[in-house]
Amino acid sequence: MCYKYHMGKIEQIEKAIEELSVQERTRLSEWLQELQERAFDDAIERDLKAGRLDKLIAEARAEMEAGEGEEF
Repeated sequence: MCYKYHMGKIEQIEKAIEELSVQERTRLSEWLQELQERAFDDAIERDLKAGRLDKLIAEARAEMEAGEGEEF
C-alpha cells in the first residue's frame, strides 16, 4: 500500500507565507499582532469578570491610597 504524505495546516500556512511579498508579510505580521492583542484583552476581560484580578486590584488601590503606587 502506498501512503501519501499530507501537509498539515501549519505546514501549508508556512509554505504560503514564504510565497508572500515583503508588503504582504508586513501586513500579515501586523494582523497577527492585532490578533494577539485582542486575545490578550479577551483573557483580561474573562479574568476580570471571574474575579481573578480582584486581589491585585485591591492591592494596587491600597498602594495608591498609601501614596506608594504610581499613576499611569
